[in-house]
Amino acid sequence: MNNIRSYKEGEVEFKKGSTLLSGDIGSGKTSVLLAIEFALFGLQPGQRGGELLRNGEKDGTVRIDIEIDNREIRIERTLKKGKTVSQDYCSIIIDGIKEEISVTELKFRVLKLLNYPEEFAKKQNMLYKFTVYTPQEEMKQIILEDPKTRINTLRHIFGIDRYKRILENSTLIAIKMREERRRKEGMIESLEQDKLNIIEKENELEMKQSNLFSVEKELFLKTEIMRRKEEELDSIEKKIEEKRELQQEIEKTNIMIMNKMDSIFNNSKMIDELKKKIQELNKLHFEDYRITNLEREIMLLKQDKEKLREKNIQITSQMSSLQLRIKENNAVKEKIGYIEICPTCLQDVDEVYKRNVMNRLDSNNVENKKSIEAFEKENSEIYEKIKEIDLEIYGKEKELNEFRILKVRLQEIEEKQKRLEDIDKNNASLERDVKILREHCEVLKSSVFELKKFDNVYEVKNEELQKAVKEERAAEIKVAELKKEIDVFSRHIEELRKNIKKSEEIKKEMNRLMEIENWLSGDFTNLISYIEKNVMFKLKTDFSELFNKWFCMLVSDSFNARLDEDFTPVMEQQDYEIDYAYLSGGERTAVALAYRLALNQEINSFLSKIKTKDLVILDEPTDGFSEQQLDKMRDVFQQLDVGQLILVSHEQKIENFVENVLRFRKENGLTVIE
Repeated sequence: MNNIRSYKEGEVEFKKGSTLLSGDIGSGKTSVLLAIEFALFGLQPGQRGGELLRNGEKDGTVRIDIEIDNREIRIERTLKKGKTVSQDYCSIIIDGIKEEISVTELKFRVLKLLNYPEEFAKKQNMLYKFTVYTPQEEMKQIILEDPKTRINTLRHIFGIDRYKRILENSTLIAIKMREERRRKEGMIESLEQDKLNIIEKENELEMKQSNLFSVEKELFLKTEIMRRKEEELDSIEKKIEEKRELQQEIEKTNIMIMNKMDSIFNNSKMIDELKKKIQELNKLHFEDYRITNLEREIMLLKQDKEKLREKNIQITSQMSSLQLRIKENNAVKEKIGYIEICPTCLQDVDEVYKRNVMNRLDSNNVENKKSIEAFEKENSEIYEKIKEIDLEIYGKEKELNEFRILKVRLQEIEEKQKRLEDIDKNNASLERDVKILREHCEVLKSSVFELKKFDNVYEVKNEELQKAVKEERAAEIKVAELKKEIDVFSRHIEELRKNIKKSEEIKKEMNRLMEIENWLSGDFTNLISYIEKNVMFKLKTDFSELFNKWFCMLVSDSFNARLDEDFTPVMEQQDYEIDYAYLSGGERTAVALAYRLALNQEINSFLSKIKTKDLVILDEPTDGFSEQQLDKMRDVFQQLDVGQLILVSHEQKIENFVENVLRFRKENGLTVIE
């Protein structure tokens, strides 16, 4: 414990067997028991965190180590002070595996580990209080409660209130079933009428199906008439289509005649043009040697031009050589101007010698420049000659091209003459085709005239067909309407059948509900009431025997104790009932302790699988006891026979009855454990 009530820090180890927490009143013994309850279940409804947290501290912690089914479990809870003191942190460690979970989750986990019923999760830990730890004053309180409150509390502890809930729930279910039965009765009100309606509808459907047969027969006859009319009209349409095709053929033939006439006209026009061109070409004169002479002259001019270009390249090369010499002379002059000692003989170079050398170089440069100017002038003359040759070549090539074109045109005379002959032959063929097409066109016109008589026949047959179509359509509509009526009637009958089937099923369900309702209201309710009565009787009988056993162990032999129908303790002495208020303080404590121990044994027997059967905590169980009653506590502890018994008492004599003693005292407001 850290900062829990009078504890700054404290650790208590409970060994197996009986352990006494000894010390003066207010030394901090009960605080240990409250810390155990808080560690297991957290703050109880109505319990304030400020009752546990040490005054002046902001947070506190309780950690408990327990063993259940050979599993080591550590639970830790903390309190934190804000506007109020509330639970802050929770964790549980099972076999070394730690989980940090919420307050509610931890309470569920502890209940599961202790194998307590889950119905205690959202209520006070009454099962723990009445089997493990009940402050003595609270046990006296349950004895002094009014009988109704006491019996309801015990019913809840033993789980017998479930029978009451079963009866309440069965009553609610019976009410719901009555409501459902009334609703189903309303749903099947029309069942008998539906049965009559379906017979009537089936008779009417049979009549409509009979009418449908005659109407379908009429439709078949109308359809046959229409089909014959369609066949007659189809044969006439074929004739009319044949006439239309012949007319189209006439149009195509006329178009072909026109196209061929256009071709003849265009060919005649082309013949005239060809004859005119042939006459013009015959007037032209041409000699082949003129082309040969011009080609030779052009070749000679190109050779002269090539020679001039070669000479130009040669002169340009010489000019480049002279310019290079001038650059070299200038470089030598510049170098000689800075030489003081001859690099060959290592003698001083005379200024006169340097001037002579430089004068000689300047003289060479002058001569080279004159030569360059002469070469440039010669190059200019060459460029002019090349231009003159280019002009002369251009003129002769132009004249050569004209002669070649003339030669080609003269060669076309033969081609045009041949084409002229072909066009004449084509015109003759076209004229023959035109004659044949005109004859064919006359034959087609004659056939069209023969087929025109079917136009009037078509109109008559078409009117007859339209009339037959209308009659067939009317018969078809009549059949469709009748079929639709039959379909509607069939669906309606089917729906009626489904409704009747559904109503029959509802009727069965209603009868079943009535049976269950009667069973719930009668046999089941009586059975649950009988079970509850017998369980309560058995519980009261066993509880009363245990209570008498413990009470007689704690008081003189002249007393007897039992429980009445409301589980109220009744004490008798020499066949006289003694009211609880007239008992001594020690006897009242004995009543409370006997009730507490009997309740503990009865609950552990009734709920045999809970994991706290082997643990009992008694807080000041001997308040007001005489020395003789204190001596009897040794027998009580032996009769309890539990794995761990924890006692809180300030009686020195109790120390002789237990295996372990822990002493508590206060120093400067803090509890010290010895």
